[in-house]
Amino acid sequence: MNARRAILLTYLLALSLPIYWLVNMSFKTNTEITAGVSLWPHAPTLANYVRIFTDPSWYSGYINSLTYVVINTALSLACALPAAYAFSRYRFLGDKHLFFWLLSNRMAPPAVFALPFFNLYSAVGLFDTPWAIALAHCLFNVPLAVWILEGFMSAVPREIDETAQIDGYSFPRFFGRIFLPLIANGIGVAAFFCFMFSWVELLLARTLTTVNAKPIAAIMTRTISAAGMDWGLLAAAGVLTLLPGALVIWFVRNHIAKGFALGRV
Repeated sequence: MNARRAILLTYLLALSLPIYWLVNMSFKTNTEITAGVSLWPHAPTLANYVRIFTDPSWYSGYINSLTYVVINTALSLACALPAAYAFSRYRFLGDKHLFFWLLSNRMAPPAVFALPFFNLYSAVGLFDTPWAIALAHCLFNVPLAVWILEGFMSAVPREIDETAQIDGYSFPRFFGRIFLPLIANGIGVAAFFCFMFSWVELLLARTLTTVNAKPIAAIMTRTISAAGMDWGLLAAAGVLTLLPGALVIWFVRNHIAKGFALGRV
C-alpha cells in the first residue's frame, strides 16, 4: 500500500512540476531566469502581471479569446441539443451515416479548413472578428456535442416524452422544463469540451485574425524579439491562460464525473 502511495505521489509531483515551474518563472525577472536554475524567486516581482493587466495589447488578447470561446460554446450547444434529440428519438433514412459524417468532421485536422474559411470570411466581412473563429470552431465542436448529448438523451426513457404529451405539455415547454434538467450532466460535459477545444485551438484562431480579434496565444509570440525572449512575461501570460480552463473544470467537475460514470465520456 505504501508503494502505491509513493508511486501516486511521484506521478502527481511529475504532473504538477511544469505548472509550478511556470508560476515560479512568472514571478522572476528576465535576468534571474537566464542567470541559472532556482527553485523559487529570490527577488519576487509582479511586474510581469502588471504589464499584462495594464497594456491593452496584452489584456485584449484574453478578452478576444474568451469572447469567441463563449460564443462558440453557446452556438455549439444551441445547434447540438435539437440535433442530438432527433438522433436519439427518431429513426430516418441515412441517420447512422449522417451521424458518422458529423463525427468525421471532428477527425479532420483544422489545417484542412483554414484556407476555405479564410476566403469565405474575407468575402462576407467576418474576417478578424470573434464571430469568424467561433463559427469556424463550430465545425468541430457541434459534432462532438451531438455525440455526447445523444448518449445522455438516449438514456432517458421515451415514456417521459409520451407522458408529457398526454399531460398537455407543448414540445418547447416539455423540452425546457422537463427534458433539459434530466440531461443537465450531459450539457455540462458538452459545454466543458466545447470550451476547452475552442480555448486551446490556435491554427484557425491565428489564420482568421490579424489585429482586432487576435487571441492571447497569438499575442504571446510577440515576446520573441531581437533582444531575445521575455521569459517572465511569457510565463505570466501562460499562468493567466491556464486560469479560465481551471475555473471551467471546477464548476463542471461533478457533471464530468457523472459523465464518466455513465460511460459516454
